[in-house]
Amino acid sequence: MLKGSFIFLADLARRLTVPHRVDFIALSSYTDATDVPGAVRLIMDTRASIPGRHVLIVEDILDTGYTLSYLQRVFSARGPASLRTCVLLSKPERRKVEVPVDYLGFEIPDVWVVGYGLDFNDRFRTLPYIAALKRSAYEK
Repeated sequence: MLKGSFIFLADLARRLTVPHRVDFIALSSYTDATDVPGAVRLIMDTRASIPGRHVLIVEDILDTGYTLSYLQRVFSARGPASLRTCVLLSKPERRKVEVPVDYLGFEIPDVWVVGYGLDFNDRFRTLPYIAALKRSAYEK
């Protein structure tokens, strides 16, 4: 994934003790004219070769599960030797689709969080910590 997980990914990559490569993919959840829940669009694909490789998907937040479920299906179809998922934050009460997670940082309530790569309207992404925004900041 791209923007939201980049700081977490950088810290994680520095701690891994096995040889590894880092690549990115960008997805977007969207609703088209038919209001299909869980529709996901591939914006930027990885350039890495997947067949026969061990793949670790690193995600910032697991929310509804639609995006991560889509990504797991896409990578699984490409024939990896193994496919694992690492998620920094999970919001279980928002889940619409259950997806397997191999490595989980923290479960959090349904609040908007910023910092450590996470943003609100492209702000607060570079905070060196994770903070919850007051609901009044994002609800109208």
